[in-house]
Amino acid sequence: MIFVTVGSQKFPFDRLIKKVDQMIGAGLIKEEVFIQTGTSGYVPACPHQAFCGQEQFAGLMKSCDILITHGGAGTMAGAVKQGKKVVAVPRLARYGEHVDDHQTELAMQLHQMHLLRACLDVEQLPDSLKGLKSHGFDSFHSNTGNFLASLDAYIRTL
Repeated sequence: MIFVTVGSQKFPFDRLIKKVDQMIGAGLIKEEVFIQTGTSGYVPACPHQAFCGQEQFAGLMKSCDILITHGGAGTMAGAVKQGKKVVAVPRLARYGEHVDDHQTELAMQLHQMHLLRACLDVEQLPDSLKGLKSHGFDSFHSNTGNFLASLDAYIRTL
């Protein structure tokens, strides 16, 4: 199953939803798809819902094979921690989808770390999905423990 999420920002992300809907209609996506549409005005033909509660979102994340996401830090981090195959399509300020392009920067950083695929042009989404299921991404390893130990050591010196 492919889970598409555009997050909970006040900005619509019709470009991504339309592209996924077009790909389903053209037979480029054959898997079951569920789209969390947020505030988008475009209504896809596949199963969808504007917003998901925390339990429903977690269930969709757990059951999906592929996540197509908007580039939100929490969503991307949660998915790569679960070992999901992720394609991040960042919201762009020039389309009124966000206030700036920080999602592009974060998606590219995670792409360069070999944790997910960044798709910076929604028209490239079909190519970004090719071979994704068999692609081997690196595992996510948190640095939180090292950071906390370093912070604790520093505080003890004060």
